[in-house]
Amino acid sequence: MTEWITDLIEQSGYPGIMLLMFLENLFPPLPSEVIMPMAGFTASKGELSIVGVLIAGTAGTVAGAIFWYTVARWLGEERLKNWADRHGRWITLHPREIDRIDDWFDRHSRWAVPLGHLVPGIRTLISIPAGLFGMKPPTFVLLTTLGAGAWTSALGLAGYILGAKFDSVERYMGPASTAIMAGIALYYLYRVVTFRRGEAA
Repeated sequence: MTEWITDLIEQSGYPGIMLLMFLENLFPPLPSEVIMPMAGFTASKGELSIVGVLIAGTAGTVAGAIFWYTVARWLGEERLKNWADRHGRWITLHPREIDRIDDWFDRHSRWAVPLGHLVPGIRTLISIPAGLFGMKPPTFVLLTTLGAGAWTSALGLAGYILGAKFDSVERYMGPASTAIMAGIALYYLYRVVTFRRGEAA
């Protein structure tokens, strides 16, 4: 996968970076912790502009976030509640818990969206409640751009500054991301196994 990412960046430049970061939001196994440092490394060799790399990476991430925001907005809260009433075990949510999440998101969404983009495993998911619970599109795009810009810039600049040693970024951040995502998966399985349909009634 690493070789494929490198080839796409070198052959396609900024559109390739944007495409990879868009796909990273749709298919989390494509890690931004690899894509952006490689793009920054390519810029350090003079093949691309570091500013262009950061803009392309941020634009791709925002585009991916808008995709999930749009899907969630189309789905709507009522559809999710109806689905949760029938199949709540698999999303580990009761309809009444969705109301509590809505209330929490109304109070904290202004920091939850940008900060969510700094957490592996959460970056993709944070766009869903934003769309589901009606965050205004301009606000969502602005907050997403702030969070995504901070994350992609940190990774891209790390690859640019480290140059040929960019793989050091992946050596430390890759395992950390894997550990966090594994923890989230284990917590989900725990919630499924211990789910009681009437407990939130």
